[in-house]
Amino acid sequence: MNRKELIDALAEKTGSSKADADRNIAALIDIVTATLKKGDNVALVGFGTFEVRKRAARTGRNPATGAELKIKASKVPAFKAGATLKATVNGTKK
Repeated sequence: MNRKELIDALAEKTGSSKADADRNIAALIDIVTATLKKGDNVALVGFGTFEVRKRAARTGRNPATGAELKIKASKVPAFKAGATLKATVNGTKK
């Protein structure tokens, strides 16, 4: 499902306009992004948690030349699915 399909589904499910659904999705993305940028988590009980994980510096290889290169430490956004979402996807009750 892409963004347009998500907007259509949200508008249909809530009975709102597509413009309202688009603004709501954009606001949700902005809020999650800003919260992660501050280093905080967004936990939606039953659905999952958006969090920031730290990735350590490491040595990698250039696939074209085989030369070693240093990869800097970084922070990456991650999503950890909640128990209810996992159970629903697996077709089991929670």
